[in-house]
Amino acid sequence: MLRSELRVDVVIPVYNEERALPPSIAALHAFLGAELPVNWQIVIADNASVDRTPEVGRSLAEQYDRVSYLRLEQKGRGRALRRAWSTSDADIVSYMDVDLSTNLSAFVPLVEAIGSGGYDVAIGSRLKRGARVKRQWKRELISRGYNLLIRLFFPRRTFSDAQCGFKAVSRRAVDELLPLVENNHWFFDSELLLRALQKGYRIAEVPVEWIEDLDTRVKIAKTAMEDVEGLIRVRLSSPPTAFRSIRPPTA
Repeated sequence: MLRSELRVDVVIPVYNEERALPPSIAALHAFLGAELPVNWQIVIADNASVDRTPEVGRSLAEQYDRVSYLRLEQKGRGRALRRAWSTSDADIVSYMDVDLSTNLSAFVPLVEAIGSGGYDVAIGSRLKRGARVKRQWKRELISRGYNLLIRLFFPRRTFSDAQCGFKAVSRRAVDELLPLVENNHWFFDSELLLRALQKGYRIAEVPVEWIEDLDTRVKIAKTAMEDVEGLIRVRLSSPPTAFRSIRPPTA
């Protein structure tokens, strides 16, 4: 059971999302108010949008309690998460994609895994038993291929889905891991998880219901190349004994 005094930040990284932001923030705000019995806050992390996203984000922060707006002048989803998480003093920091492709019903179990389950990292998984996914066959193939590649590079890894935009991290883990993560773009997620394993943190996986957003900003070919380069960098920079020890659970 979650302690009522627990503080949770939910970061929404955005780039040129002036249309998606209002309905998403409204839905998320209503959900958290009804379902998450802790002290929560939504942070809109705008990584250098050039449309009306800044105006819309600031307006939403004025309209809703527990919503704040953070502006960065450089692009990069990882950079936005790094800034929002490192400047937060919440007990648990998290993020989800602005399109809310992942059903919000999985968010409370995600937080519970850290707040009362003894984990320091929790992720949504589209590949665990019980997940329900609707997406084009090409995206499905790429996702499974990428996670297979991670398994080949890191045989001892203990997570199934590195790229699902639905994650939460404890304060002690985020303080230790962020300085170790070099990537500030799409590989940020994968590197965070790999560094967590390297430091012995346990990772909880929550099966999710996920529907693909056909208006995604992700450039698949460029992202895939960045991911492969990142995997090679992390593998070559890791000692032979990395990814073997497991830390005791959070008290």
